[in-house]
Amino acid sequence: MTPPPNSLIEIIYLVATALFILALMWLSAPTTARRGVLAGEIGMLLAIGGTLFERGIVSYQWVGLALAVGALIGIPLGLVQMTAAPQRTALSQTAGACCVTLVGTAEFYLRTPNVPKFTMSVLAVEVILGALTFTASLMAAGKLQEVKFIPQRPVTYKGQNVVNLLMLAVAIGLAVGLVLNPAHTGYFPPIVGIALFFGVMLILPIGSADMPTVISLLNSYAGLSAAAMGFVLNSKLLIVAGSLDGASGFILSVIMSKAMNRSFTNVLFGAFGQVQTAAKEAEEAKSVRSATAEEAAAILSAANKVVIVPGYGMAVAQAQHKVRELYDALSKRGVDVRFGVHPVAGRMPGHMNVLLAEADIPYDRLMEMDDINSDLPQTDVALIIGANDVTNPAARTDTTSPIYGMPILDVDKARTVMVIKRSMNPGFAGIDNPLYYLDKTLMLFGDAKGFVSDIVRELHGGAGH
Repeated sequence: MTPPPNSLIEIIYLVATALFILALMWLSAPTTARRGVLAGEIGMLLAIGGTLFERGIVSYQWVGLALAVGALIGIPLGLVQMTAAPQRTALSQTAGACCVTLVGTAEFYLRTPNVPKFTMSVLAVEVILGALTFTASLMAAGKLQEVKFIPQRPVTYKGQNVVNLLMLAVAIGLAVGLVLNPAHTGYFPPIVGIALFFGVMLILPIGSADMPTVISLLNSYAGLSAAAMGFVLNSKLLIVAGSLDGASGFILSVIMSKAMNRSFTNVLFGAFGQVQTAAKEAEEAKSVRSATAEEAAAILSAANKVVIVPGYGMAVAQAQHKVRELYDALSKRGVDVRFGVHPVAGRMPGHMNVLLAEADIPYDRLMEMDDINSDLPQTDVALIIGANDVTNPAARTDTTSPIYGMPILDVDKARTVMVIKRSMNPGFAGIDNPLYYLDKTLMLFGDAKGFVSDIVRELHGGAGH
């Protein structure tokens, strides 16, 4: 087969680049998100196709085998439940980072010792970022999947941050040595090894509460490492795609940190999510009011305005479709039902939006935090389904709280608050929630999917409006 001219390949790459940019733009809004996904898929197909036509490929047997293996791994990953989307995203970043590290390693040993200083510099950045992103993303996926031997809460020890930063400094120092003299090939394995270990140590002191921000930050690292690989391989497409990924991941991380009123330093080194034992002891001395599904249905059917606040508990129970049934049942009774979505609810950016969209909740019913908060004082019922920290009023009132200053959904201002929750255990932040002890709050203990299903059944059974 005669390969097409380079000019045609460049055009294919140009179209793919344009589609990547459009995909990112369309993915920023729920109404155009599907179009954005399709544009990204077509762009990636063109990028792979253009690469396969490159004249440098002399044998396609290994390429075909790699595509087959990749498909065998990728198809099952793409078929996971939406509740597993966060850890699937982390695993995708793991695969990309591993690829970058392996390509960087191959390029180093193929080109040594005749490596220009600039190329060696970006190659070192590529390998360090790729290796630490590989193990960090793998650890993040393990935390999200709640793998037994990976602790969900932060693991810290005295001087941990200093040790971690010293490790990174050693890796960077060795990289500088290679830039100055690429013939010192013995420096390369320690650079990779330290970066891999640093990725593990980076995630250990971070709790599950911060996983949404960590995932987006690791996505940024993966993109930047891919952009560095583009410089090494002289690929404009990789440079552009990696830069888009790196920049968007970083911007998203900034947005997520702002939504929690936290800095990157605090997210990465603050050990946020340690269980507060004092709060737990205080919790035992307090009492809460609980209600049955029948009582909850009666309150909801008598309301004019209801705001539903989804959280990770809804995702774990896979209750989004039952929530849609609840929305339909209340809407038929003339109840104005909207959804208050916090930017960091769940375990990845946009987690709740994705789940609600999967259940075909109308986009115009999904309200961002700033938009819904002004309406909550006029809301009859705020129904929280598995959300903890994003509804905790201590963020506004308790200056000693780890989440003080974090913007929250002001559900405590609604006339009645109902919380579906398995138990009184704290959320990811590891702190008690004063909301549960208010006179206006009713605790609905149980599995989110089962309890919502019971409420729907009671509504269909004739609870009056």
